[in-house]
Amino acid sequence: MNALLKRVWIGLAATLIVSLAAVVLPDRIQIDGDGRVHLGAPAPTPSPSTAAPTPESASPPLTRDAVDEVIRAAVSAAGLDPAQGRPTGAAGANSNRTGWMAVREKNAAQSEMNAICADLERQGWTLNPNGDRPDASRSYKRGGWYLLVSTRGKTQAPSTTSALTDSQTYLTLTALQLNLSDIPLPEVAVRIG
Repeated sequence: MNALLKRVWIGLAATLIVSLAAVVLPDRIQIDGDGRVHLGAPAPTPSPSTAAPTPESASPPLTRDAVDEVIRAAVSAAGLDPAQGRPTGAAGANSNRTGWMAVREKNAAQSEMNAICADLERQGWTLNPNGDRPDASRSYKRGGWYLLVSTRGKTQAPSTTSALTDSQTYLTLTALQLNLSDIPLPEVAVRIG
């Protein structure tokens, strides 16, 4: 009986881990209709002459300065003054991370976030809806950068030093440069179920 329970728990754990990995890295882990899990490089795609490039694949790599300018432009397009917020990374301190944050009134933050997101899409950023909550956060990617736009209040980010009132929240844009192709994954096929 113990051996059977052990196998059941191992199977459940493996299924959970693979499912979570497939959500986090959909371009590196695929689960086909038969329940087989494929790790590593995705299946071959059609030739470039027949497949239209996605905005992400067609966009050249961006520099941190270019991403800072994208953030300033999106914040300005939402009718906000970028100088009234603060950068979340010091200039030149970490070239693969940047952002902007401001304290906003909760009743206006959602519409400001929507305006920022609309401008990011206008600038060619690709929406990455996996795991996003449209009323709280949205993530985008372009040119090797991932950008998260979010509103989070005191209840979601508790702090004893927070100067937020009950009617205020944070409006944040956080950008990270990630190169997931540097992570080697073996080509493995596993059957679950």
